[in-house]
Amino acid sequence: MLLSRKPKHADRDDRAEQGNLAVRSPAGIPAPSRQSLRGLDWFIFFLADVQTGFGPFIAVYLTTQKWTQVEIGLVLSIGGIVALIGQMPGGAIIDAAKSERLVAALAIVTIGCCALAYAAMPIFPVVVTAATLHAAASCVLGPAIAAISLGLVGPFKIGERLGRNARFASLGNGVAAAVMGTAGYLLSSRSVFLVTFLLAIPTLIALSRIREEEVDIARCHGEMPREAPVPGDTNIWHLIRQRPLIVFALSVLLLQLANASMMPLMASAVTARSSQWATVLVAACIIVPQAIVALLSPTVGRRAQIWGRRPLLLVGFGALTIRGLLFATVRDPYVLVMVQVFDGITAAVFAVMIPLIVADVAFGSGHFNLAQGIVGTATGIGASLSTALGGYVSDKFGNATAFVGLSGIAATGLLLILLVMPETRRAGMIPTKEMAG
Repeated sequence: MLLSRKPKHADRDDRAEQGNLAVRSPAGIPAPSRQSLRGLDWFIFFLADVQTGFGPFIAVYLTTQKWTQVEIGLVLSIGGIVALIGQMPGGAIIDAAKSERLVAALAIVTIGCCALAYAAMPIFPVVVTAATLHAAASCVLGPAIAAISLGLVGPFKIGERLGRNARFASLGNGVAAAVMGTAGYLLSSRSVFLVTFLLAIPTLIALSRIREEEVDIARCHGEMPREAPVPGDTNIWHLIRQRPLIVFALSVLLLQLANASMMPLMASAVTARSSQWATVLVAACIIVPQAIVALLSPTVGRRAQIWGRRPLLLVGFGALTIRGLLFATVRDPYVLVMVQVFDGITAAVFAVMIPLIVADVAFGSGHFNLAQGIVGTATGIGASLSTALGGYVSDKFGNATAFVGLSGIAATGLLLILLVMPETRRAGMIPTKEMAG
């Protein structure tokens, strides 16, 4: 009798099965199917398309509808305030939800209807209501994506999954900007919101491809049991008082305080130095970091599982510090476009690190999404203060001084990570060779 020879691919299958068992949930839910993972990819891609329609296009559209700058600013401010105060309630809603997919679907329908309202009736009461509802719906979508991702793949593979999420979001942003810009140029600024409404349809179709039975609700909320549970771990106040969460939220606030006003100030500088090519150069400055994020994000997710979180946080803050210093010293507008590579590095790092570190800190608490809301609030505060601070310093002391100051804030964040922030990756989450294979 001849001995049967084990096929070469059998070893790969064995390793894959071990990886599947490693990420099997406590409830016995198996590893996700290719259909669910692809559905999540395309859901994030189309959702980025939908959200892009509510960016700078709002101001352009309302201007064409004879709105004053005061009215436009008021609408944008209302949306910003709702987005800021809705971060923690949005996370709490996701933590309480029995189906993250259903909550996400309702939010997408709401956003699609808001886009249609912008296009159909650009009058003040309708636009203010649409801006408010859009901001509120957006507050649950970010936590919902992270929760579905964690529920599908589990804690061992969440780093790489978040990197993939960032890649598809970046690709979606880039494609949507090009499509909507073309539609606005060839048709009208109103068409941008009709395109946004239509894009909600493939977004919902992609979401439906994620199989409900493969999303572990307990894992979605961070309810991952430990070998020796600590009393009070599921208490909200216990989570909020955790030093890593406080330090990380503060570091994210510093990140946004340093970062949010860099691009507007740089755009103003480029316009002053080369007004003829300003629009093209600014567009290139937006595209370059998006390309870097799409390229690097999955690698960031994998490295985070191997190296830990702190080294990558230091890389992100270091890149932001260097970017501010280069903006302060470089005069050639075309070289400034290349400096945006550092923006892409920072964005790739933090697109993955923010939900990943929150998942680390909230491990076992059942309040993963509330913790995301806390960090999201810090993000909003930092971004809001940055534009005011950067603009004030630039007006009083010049762009170079403003960039140096913003770089100093980024360096402060780097020191905070280096000296105070603990490593949050748990020893039990370090991938083995089998999982890596």
